[in-house]
Amino acid sequence: TLNAERELAATLDCVSRTGFAAEIIIADGGSTDSTPSIAAEAGAKFTATLGGRGAQMASGAMYATGDWMLFLHADTRPQAGWSHVVEDFMTTPNNRFHAAYFQFLLNDTAPAARRVESLVDWRCRVLGLPYGDQGLLISSEFYDVLGGMPPIPLMEDVDMVRRIGKKRLVRLASAAVTSAERYRRGGYWLRPAKNLLCLGLYFAGVPPRMIAGLYE
Repeated sequence: TLNAERELAATLDCVSRTGFAAEIIIADGGSTDSTPSIAAEAGAKFTATLGGRGAQMASGAMYATGDWMLFLHADTRPQAGWSHVVEDFMTTPNNRFHAAYFQFLLNDTAPAARRVESLVDWRCRVLGLPYGDQGLLISSEFYDVLGGMPPIPLMEDVDMVRRIGKKRLVRLASAAVTSAERYRRGGYWLRPAKNLLCLGLYFAGVPPRMIAGLYE
């Protein structure tokens, strides 16, 4: 999280309704709004780490004690019934060394939002590159075998799923709805184009810290 007071309470309410024991950890990047107090009111563990999203998630994972971890952005909420799908995945023995992600949806009725969703679906099916706003479900054992989340400010999700590998990634039969605010603000054509540029720069070897300035 980073100054996520507008979205966090609703997301915490969503993930707390699982039907099974769940440990909720907020990995914060130095929020100056009410994010810490919202986390405290929800009974979530809270850790603050500077250095960007990768460092935040790596820190959160260090505090996790369960056999499985689900990484979620503060503005991403799995749809109703998600916990049953997640539980089915976790209890399937063959999935111990696989990881899973949600189908991507935006909370916008605009036709442009549907086009973005289709592009994301193509990227996942063809390239095997789900992004962080689709969540990442992974066993703690597999996470450790892979070396954990890289402490980089951006592209940590791409780095992680590339190490997992396309053949070991599973799309869950459930969707997660993500805020469309950055698309409305940045433009439904410009934002995907910027994402693609960032991806290309990363593959070309440009340091994530330099790419982060362009992404913002």
